[in-house]
Amino acid sequence: MSALFVKSIKFLIGGAFVVALFLALWTTVAGMINEPAAETAAEEFHLKPEHLALQSDGPFGTFDEQQVQRGFQVYKEVCAACHSLSLVSFRELEGIGYTEAQVKAIATGWTTPQPTFDPKTGDRGERPNTPADRFPHVYYPGQGSPPDLSLIAKAREGGASYIHALLTGYQAQPAELLEKFPDAKTPEGLHYNPYFANLNLAMPAPLTSEGQVQYLDGTRATVDQMSKDVSAFLVWTAEPTLEKRHAVGFATILFLIALLFLTFGAYRSVWAGVKH
Repeated sequence: MSALFVKSIKFLIGGAFVVALFLALWTTVAGMINEPAAETAAEEFHLKPEHLALQSDGPFGTFDEQQVQRGFQVYKEVCAACHSLSLVSFRELEGIGYTEAQVKAIATGWTTPQPTFDPKTGDRGERPNTPADRFPHVYYPGQGSPPDLSLIAKAREGGASYIHALLTGYQAQPAELLEKFPDAKTPEGLHYNPYFANLNLAMPAPLTSEGQVQYLDGTRATVDQMSKDVSAFLVWTAEPTLEKRHAVGFATILFLIALLFLTFGAYRSVWAGVKH
């Protein structure tokens, strides 16, 4: 009798659990049917970036060294004050065409030196950067660190296309948005950009006028050109071995194709005299 009672209790508890789940599911579905989720300003006015064509695109892509060097110049003169490249070392710049001497000059002339600490005395100091050092970390006391840009082209959906669209997408809020969503006015201190997920971001437009950077190769530095160039540079920082990876992949495919023909030839040779 006791065992039957326990078994009955188990069935009752299980049945009650199933009924509760069914009621919860029914309530959720009914609510979605009768009261569809309210559309938000971000859902309606958020824009997807148009594709930015770069020489590094595709399985056979290579870096345009001149463009990537221009992008580095934009990063150095515009972005470096706020954003780190803490996963990239100065000596890696040789991969985009700089000589060893140029890299050494860039490292020692970088505005932010490397912090030092003497464990014997407890003294803190600074020293010039060397090619072996990574780009210094940017940190604002009390405010933390802005996003590190080392892997930003990999970390954001759209990669270079997103970066370019964001840098060129700053604008005034559309009147249509404010009419439909009066409470969606950009807060004081933020900046409207339809390519950002929630439409408003703290970073003001970093590229604002033509000639903001004087390119060493004489290229006309429009806002669009500077945005494209720094986007190409950030693709390189995210994957500096891209060209080597493409070359290895291509060589591997050729090897596998050759191996396929050799294997097929061996198969035909070994089984040529065998009757089926």
